[in-house]
Amino acid sequence: MKGRVVVLGQLRGREAAALMVDGRLEDLILAAPEDTLAPGAICRAVVDRPVKGQGGVFVRLPEGNGFLRDTGGLAPGQSVLVQVAAGAEPGKALPVTTRLLFKSRYAIVTPGAPGLNVSRRIRDAETRTALETLAERVMAGAGMGLILRSACVLAEDDEIAEDITAMRDLAAAVLADAAGGPELLVDAPTPHEEAWRDWAEPAPDAVEDGPEAMLAHGVEEALATLLGPRVALPGGGHMMIEPTRALVAVDVNTGPDTSPAAGLKANIAAARDLPRQLRLRGLGGQIIVDFAPMAKKDRAALEQQLRAAFKGEAAETSLAGWTPLGNYELSRKRDRLPLAHLLERAP
Repeated sequence: MKGRVVVLGQLRGREAAALMVDGRLEDLILAAPEDTLAPGAICRAVVDRPVKGQGGVFVRLPEGNGFLRDTGGLAPGQSVLVQVAAGAEPGKALPVTTRLLFKSRYAIVTPGAPGLNVSRRIRDAETRTALETLAERVMAGAGMGLILRSACVLAEDDEIAEDITAMRDLAAAVLADAAGGPELLVDAPTPHEEAWRDWAEPAPDAVEDGPEAMLAHGVEEALATLLGPRVALPGGGHMMIEPTRALVAVDVNTGPDTSPAAGLKANIAAARDLPRQLRLRGLGGQIIVDFAPMAKKDRAALEQQLRAAFKGEAAETSLAGWTPLGNYELSRKRDRLPLAHLLERAP
């Protein structure tokens, strides 16, 4: 089906949301196990002990332990409000932060970062001024920061004001509940909630749900491909994506193409699809790419393709560059739990 379609349903017994663009799977969100704190959850934690040489402290969470780098003024036994910042490998402490974000469809309330801001994607000066005025009115006296998201261009003022108010009140309630033992205060959004929140702009052409929706739109078939390491590339090449505990290894191959430009063509195709593959598979951390052999003079063109491909990604990504051995290094925030790990723990 052509266009932008949001598909809501279940996959392998878990609540799921999929974003299809012109019949291709662009994003996939799967529910975390009930005993897992997913990225975005806000908890009251208790400071446990500092970790010498690592610049942080362990904290006790409602489920397991977390690792916090924001250690200023903290002492063992102290209660602190934290938000799960990323996923973690089994057996490792969850990365958490004290910089809380209360995120909804139109607004992000930032208690620790005062200031009223409008998304840079909204470029019309009149619209920006109107939104800034609305933000000042609704946030008056709150003492918290606010970011108005690009989806605001699709909404009426009353809808935006209601959304801001809900996030502001939720943030105030959480901040007032800072004393006590480890406790989950705000759970991470469900896949359907996250889809409603983050895929609102540009507006989808259709929203499909029901027991057969995932199968009808090819999500089940795409999921089976994602569970294997091989990714087919245009022109007959392919790349292998293989996560380890330390890093994600990516190997690019030209396949049957033996032309002089085969390496560059396969590498550009891999660079263009790599952000989508990492997003769908829930992979992040250190990523090492072994590109197909090509002339060093072509590296600049390939880097330009990488920068363009990762430019629109929501997850923070750092393109570190080439290693002495000729591999390419980058890092991506672990903003989701790995897809393979989620499916291993079927409900």
